[in-house]
Amino acid sequence: MLRRWAQTVEGLGFDLLVVSDHVVITPDVARQYPAPFYEPFTTLSWLAGVTSRVRLGTTVLILPYRHPLLTARMAANLNALSGGRLVLGVGAGWARQEFEALDVPFHQRGKLSDDYIRAMRAAWEDGQDYVGGTVPIWVGGNSDAGIRRAVRLGDAWHPLRNTLPWIREALERLRRIADEEGRPVPALVPRILLRLTPTPVDDPGRRAGEGTLDQIIGDLEQLRLLGAETVVLDPFEGDPSETCHPEAAWQALAAVAASFGTRTEATRTEATHTEATHTTMERP
Repeated sequence: MLRRWAQTVEGLGFDLLVVSDHVVITPDVARQYPAPFYEPFTTLSWLAGVTSRVRLGTTVLILPYRHPLLTARMAANLNALSGGRLVLGVGAGWARQEFEALDVPFHQRGKLSDDYIRAMRAAWEDGQDYVGGTVPIWVGGNSDAGIRRAVRLGDAWHPLRNTLPWIREALERLRRIADEEGRPVPALVPRILLRLTPTPVDDPGRRAGEGTLDQIIGDLEQLRLLGAETVVLDPFEGDPSETCHPEAAWQALAAVAASFGTRTEATRTEATHTEATHTTMERP
């Protein structure tokens, strides 16, 4: 199924295939992502061999789960072996039981994430050892702490599945924090839901990417006007059985790709159940 996802994504003209990250399928993880779950670097390495053009990435790699020098080496090697196609989306994590299973202090995950990004960037400065060079880092997170991490340490801010009004308000916070830190505003690369419906969704809490094709295309246009360089389309609605039946997701991606023509860009894979739940990215 992973091969079919990759071939479908490339065939539709998308530019980025991305996977998410869990190491131990603890009960809090299993409620949404039951075992087995594919490790992202292993999965992306295999996908690099069955694709030729599509970029490869994570949304998001949980930084505190791995020593930063190990992550830096795996990322640099994968970037080199794939021809410079890696994008590293990172986050601090949320699954408390998984942190406990890995013996990583949950309450220190923010500080660990900051320290690990710095350590990875320092390692990549040694181009002879860490062949593959610096990898773009997208910092995920919707909180002020995540936004500040993106400003201080990231190449882009990668907020996850929210409404357009929320994104507009959060962008103001992003700019304010960047001004406070004396740093440039990082690129906006949001991940939004992709849920195609036959009739318009009129709920005031409608998330970006949810509704008719016209609504979804309108959301992508609004995100473009807000400065989004890339948008991840995420068709996973939370039911693990979706991973075994991706046809509806592929149809939604095809509809968006057809509407955007040559402007399409990307995809996300959520690896679970020996199958894959994917999302997709668009560049409006």
